Amino acid sequence: MRIYLSICFSFFLTLCFGQNATNWVLPQVIEPVFKKDTLDILKFGAINDGITLNTKSINSAIDECNKKGGGVVLVPNGLWLTGPIVMKSNVNLHLDKNATLLFTSDKSQYALIEANWEGSPAVRNESPISGTNLENIAITGKGIVDGNGDVWRAIKKDKLTQTQWEKKIASGGVLSDDGKSWYPSEQYKAGHKLENIGLLTNGRTVKDYLPFKDFYRPNIVVFTNCKKILLEGPTFQNSAAWGLHPLMCENLTVRDVYVKNPWYAQNGDGIDVESCSNVLIENSTFDVGDDGICIKSGRDEDGRKRAMPTKNLIARNCVVYHAHGGFVIGSEMSGGVNNLYIENCTFIGTDIGLRFKTKRGRGGMVENIFVRNIAMKDIVGEAILFDMYYMAKDPIVLAGEKREAPKVEVIPVTEATPQFRNFNLENIVCNGAEKAIFIRGLPEMNITDINFQNVTILSKKGIEITEAQRINLKNVQLLVSDIQSVVSIENASSLLFDSFKYNTADALFSVSGSKSSLIKVISTDLSKAKTKLVLVEGVSKKAVDIK
Repeated sequence: MRIYLSICFSFFLTLCFGQNATNWVLPQVIEPVFKKDTLDILKFGAINDGITLNTKSINSAIDECNKKGGGVVLVPNGLWLTGPIVMKSNVNLHLDKNATLLFTSDKSQYALIEANWEGSPAVRNESPISGTNLENIAITGKGIVDGNGDVWRAIKKDKLTQTQWEKKIASGGVLSDDGKSWYPSEQYKAGHKLENIGLLTNGRTVKDYLPFKDFYRPNIVVFTNCKKILLEGPTFQNSAAWGLHPLMCENLTVRDVYVKNPWYAQNGDGIDVESCSNVLIENSTFDVGDDGICIKSGRDEDGRKRAMPTKNLIARNCVVYHAHGGFVIGSEMSGGVNNLYIENCTFIGTDIGLRFKTKRGRGGMVENIFVRNIAMKDIVGEAILFDMYYMAKDPIVLAGEKREAPKVEVIPVTEATPQFRNFNLENIVCNGAEKAIFIRGLPEMNITDINFQNVTILSKKGIEITEAQRINLKNVQLLVSDIQSVVSIENASSLLFDSFKYNTADALFSVSGSKSSLIKVISTDLSKAKTKLVLVEGVSKKAVDIK
């Protein structure tokens, strides 16, 4: 049904906008192949009573399967309580439709280990499912993988109703000093106050962080430096932190999975593809507490030293419900991101639709990003956002929260200066957003070469472009309720608005900043605007050419 709807949607876009002229040459992703030999975990002593800990039985089955040359490890119907599972090469862990792997709430079962967090070496609790330096691995079937994340995560008071908040306090745990957050333990609270967040730098070891063990929440699935991975069919839910985290992997296929976390789950991303190559994500659904489909490549100097971009990725026929962003790049993109192809995706109720974020200090180049056939509805913030001033906060301001605009200053360009360039976005529709398009580059490193074609957005506010160059908008239509200034431009140059459409405007274009120049508007009906152009003092009258 989902594929059928995707075909219908593509046909609708063709009728509205004409035939898509872009011919993509997509990367090839190699899938793993397994022997048909099957080992049932029941034969290794597993008991599906939801009480017995089956860690040893499941890992023994995986080890035996690997020793025999590979095959399928079967998790049959039932509720299987377990501790961490470690995958081995040539093993397909298959969950029957009514099988649930429930990871234990006993935190002592998860060792504190050397791992990676947001691109830097750091301590973490052992993940429920993990694998390192493997080849030919899979998790398949229609069962459920439940990370039991509620026992790990903190919760902000502002994200719960009063009744939910009181119930959470009554369950145990401790409150933050200001009373605005609930922590699962004193260990967690103490860890939250650390400045280095568990980084393994300056001679620190895992032992140094044992007093704060509860704070280092595990991602539900982590595969590191693996090749030929298949995740097909299961529901991955209730992760303590990120959901699926492939790190430095090659030939990854994610198909027909459902990733769900509570909407209030801090760092509760759906999938974070970090420093991977040749990736296919398709026919999958995400409903999570942070970014839905997120692309990363390490943070700051550590990411630049690793120098492994995420590249050659396809994301198609996916649906994202609640999330900070539907499809996201960054903010940890210091190793670079290139050659991504995103198509036929739907975002419903996400904070931001297409979200591309970074900040000074990251470095890295994000380029050659191709997006088409995207449908969005009820986007809380921006439908499309490019921002080089990422603040590491929720994208939507909470009630009572105050945020100041970033200070604008020019600093020297170094290897720590990030770059965004060469994005192509076409055939995009959005029914409901706070703002249609937001582009904000750095004064020392503008965002460059973004092409929009065949875009229709219903939103409160229109377009804001700051510190950007070579931005082309062809056949872009805005239906906005705040008509004071439909398009605001500041210190941007070489902009082309071709066949731009809008419903009405007090001021159609507002241009500021002494660097604004070479702004051209063609094939556009100006009769519905009370004022077609407002030039703020300091902008040359020659900066804008409206035909």
